Amino acid sequence: MATWNSRGLRGSTLEDLLNRTNEKYLENNLALIQKIPTPITPINIDKDSRHITLAYFDQKSTVDYIGVVQGIPVCFDAKECNTDTFPLANIHEHQVEFMRHFEEQNGISFILISYTHKNEFYYLRFQDLLRFWERAAEGGRKSFRYEELDPEYFLPKVPGVLVPYLNCMQKDLNTRD
Repeated sequence: MATWNSRGLRGSTLEDLLNRTNEKYLENNLALIQKIPTPITPINIDKDSRHITLAYFDQKSTVDYIGVVQGIPVCFDAKECNTDTFPLANIHEHQVEFMRHFEEQNGISFILISYTHKNEFYYLRFQDLLRFWERAAEGGRKSFRYEELDPEYFLPKVPGVLVPYLNCMQKDLNTRD
């Protein structure tokens, strides 16, 4: 079982940027998005600092963020990637299933990927995630390459917004029936 120690602080920079973005969206009355905490059970606690030094995860998590944007239910996960190849092993089957059910309830699901080596963010639509996921399930690549991504869904630079995913979410909505 994975422990808090083994995972370190992967994604904490992206999480901080997203939390600040979501605060900005809330201040501007655009969205209410909350970080979903992962339930843990502490094993070791430093007596002096009272910080958890070792813990295990109680259960499988669903996605990192959930909320509503202008009346539309939204859920998404945030991932970091430091190469041009994103391994699908970084996304778990139970997360894909949760997102599938969320979409069936007329919600919007997606993955936000921070390509740290390029200083770029990408909005991976659920339908594209599913295409890559099904390709892997049928014996194809267990990853996708940067070059396979739709250039329209790289997040634009927006003054005052650190991870401006709402523009790409609107594009995603516009492609739906």
